[in-house]
Amino acid sequence: MATQYASRLVVALAAASALVLTSPSQAQAGAAGSTPVQTFEYTVGGATMKIPTGCMFSHIIRGDGKKITYQNAGVDCAFIGALSSGFCNWRIDFTYADTNNKTYKTSRGATHSECKIDPMRNNSPQTLPRYGKACAHLHVNGVQRASQCHHITK
Repeated sequence: MATQYASRLVVALAAASALVLTSPSQAQAGAAGSTPVQTFEYTVGGATMKIPTGCMFSHIIRGDGKKITYQNAGVDCAFIGALSSGFCNWRIDFTYADTNNKTYKTSRGATHSECKIDPMRNNSPQTLPRYGKACAHLHVNGVQRASQCHHITK
């Protein structure tokens, strides 16, 4: 009885594996990159805030050609950077430029007045009209502090 059960299980697993291996799948492309957020100070409500070293601004993009299916950008801090009070009055923008580096579209994020150690934003799926590059930009207290870009090519 145990042998019969085991052989049925093997056959079922083999059939499931064959289905997975032969199922058509859509080609996907993606990119992920990070850039350090440089140390800086700024003032909020009379208090001086300091962002120490140890924070990275990351940008992830997935899709196929000019079609973007997923896009996210955010900050991750480690070591002493994780002990800071965070980023106040922050926003994350996504920009799109053509192959001549001319920006043709900006998706401006909301400005968040709360202080967060890990600000993050997703952008909605979309199809771009041209090839070029997609960038994410971190703004803190009205000043651009970090950018990270990916080239969108055929």
